[in-house]
Amino acid sequence: MDHVDPADLALVTGWARGLAGPVLDVGCGPGQWTAHLAGLGFDVNGIDPTPEFIAIARASDSAAPDCTARYRLGSAHDLGVEDGSLGGILSWYSLIHLEPGLISTALAEFARCLRPGGGLALGFFTGETVASFDHAVATAYRWPVDLLVEAVDAAGLTVTHTERRPVRTARDHAAILAVRRA
Repeated sequence: MDHVDPADLALVTGWARGLAGPVLDVGCGPGQWTAHLAGLGFDVNGIDPTPEFIAIARASDSAAPDCTARYRLGSAHDLGVEDGSLGGILSWYSLIHLEPGLISTALAEFARCLRPGGGLALGFFTGETVASFDHAVATAYRWPVDLLVEAVDAAGLTVTHTERRPVRTARDHAAILAVRRA
């Protein structure tokens, strides 16, 4: 977590403390957030569509014998868990890689898998319009906060917090916290 912005760490940690039940880190990459949530005492799984990231996450956690995180291949469109089985879903800068037309499908899958009152934490790059840009991993997209709020709401989640954080780089950051409606 050495390279994580302190504001992100505070937001995600605070969000997590309000959760009850298993947590899924969607688009876990090398697993730093998954391991962090496990360190907070959560039953947590990380999924990612990239086998290399899953291998890195497993190798990193095997070096930390007290880490209870688990990792598997998976995608935002099919989380591979039962309806209403999750207390929380962390999707921290993972939906940025989905084509804009696929966001609603992923958010509906998140809502399906969260139990009523279960929490979603969504981190993303923001801008005035939906726009693609080159990213180290794959093409990524910026989203206006209000547009993503509408999509989260349409999926059956109630937005409880939004924030936009301008940074000194080319891309502003934003976050949405939401809970699944009953």
